Amino acid sequence: MDQAAFVKSNSVQRAPVILPVAVTVTALVILAILPIYYPLRRYPSQAVVKIAASPPYHSAQKLIKAVEDEEKCDIFTGEWIPNPNAPYYTNATCWAIHEHQNCMKYGRPDDGFMKWKWKPEGCDLPIFNPYQFLDIVRGKSMAFVGDSIGRNHMQSLICLLSRVEFPIDDSATDDDYFRRWKYPSYNFTLAAFWSPFLVKFQKPGAADLFDLYLDESDEKWSTDIEGFDYVILNAGQWYFRPSMYYEKRRLVGCRFCQLGNIIDLPMTYGYRRALRTAFRAINSLKNYRGITFLRTYAPSHFENGEWNKGGNCLRKRPFWSNETALEANNLEVYLTQMEEFRAAEREGKKKGLRYRLLDVTQAMLLRPDGHPSRYGHWPHENVTLYNDCVHWCLPGPIDSWSDFLLHMLKMEGRRSHEEKLQPQTQ
Repeated sequence: MDQAAFVKSNSVQRAPVILPVAVTVTALVILAILPIYYPLRRYPSQAVVKIAASPPYHSAQKLIKAVEDEEKCDIFTGEWIPNPNAPYYTNATCWAIHEHQNCMKYGRPDDGFMKWKWKPEGCDLPIFNPYQFLDIVRGKSMAFVGDSIGRNHMQSLICLLSRVEFPIDDSATDDDYFRRWKYPSYNFTLAAFWSPFLVKFQKPGAADLFDLYLDESDEKWSTDIEGFDYVILNAGQWYFRPSMYYEKRRLVGCRFCQLGNIIDLPMTYGYRRALRTAFRAINSLKNYRGITFLRTYAPSHFENGEWNKGGNCLRKRPFWSNETALEANNLEVYLTQMEEFRAAEREGKKKGLRYRLLDVTQAMLLRPDGHPSRYGHWPHENVTLYNDCVHWCLPGPIDSWSDFLLHMLKMEGRRSHEEKLQPQTQ
């Protein structure tokens, strides 16, 4: 098999490559059956658990240092290498793992998928240090906005931070899709905003079609993030669902609606406009001074069938980068993200706003071994769930997203200073 070349452009980082796996449009319809955005189980608000013992990667050093080599490193291009020290938490030590991603509890027989770390080309990416992270975000706030993969990420972060402290529930609502968590010792707040499309939507009726208002942001998040220091945005999986597209409150087309009198538009039509609307909403906030991260698309890995026809993800090791090629829908989604991100970044700079790309696509397309598959419930349970090759086991590969995030936060001071010295383009 030929190795596909990485996609390049003047404004886009190297695009990842992925092997043609059975990740079809219909494969992602699993998200219509398997709940995409699981509520995080509540933890008693009065309980603050501290772990005195430091993790093996922490050693005695608690200073935050920016190494010269790290500043020059493209951390998003590389390979997975063995890490016998992992994992750094378990389902017995962290309550934040949702049942459907609790792979070890439900009998996954292998544990090798937890014992890898991401190695960028030509440099090293340190394993997540919870002490450094909490020192950096002391007195600040971070919001996760998007679908259940973003919640999967936040759960991973909570578990990684549990070596230092567990948060308390500081939510102002009983809605489990909109939670806030406080780390009292650091005055640090985590928040989750469920918005699977990022734009305003109405749930399906009898026709099982979502109504998406592509030019109207979802106010459940867009009116509530102005005071946050960091906003991590993600979306994508839900745009493979059958939907009706509206602009200026007029029906302009659909995706998979199978209605003869309505034009069927590409998935990226709605996705591109939704990203544009979300970024416009952020750039229009009067008092927002935070850093906006776009977390890029993490492909699913169905093989030997579609999601509802026996498709599964049973591999026991990561792909090497020369075994893969990004193509078709995955490539289109990724490039759409990159193009809209760069456009928003240019507009944001005019207002002094900062945008950062949390580009996990290359790393995650290499991890077909990291999904729950059937290990999200007991075999004897009478539940209607298909093999989950969309979400990620905890502990598992998604823990590396916090490695990326911490590195970016460590580099942020110098990068922000350099950007202020650059002349703004109109």
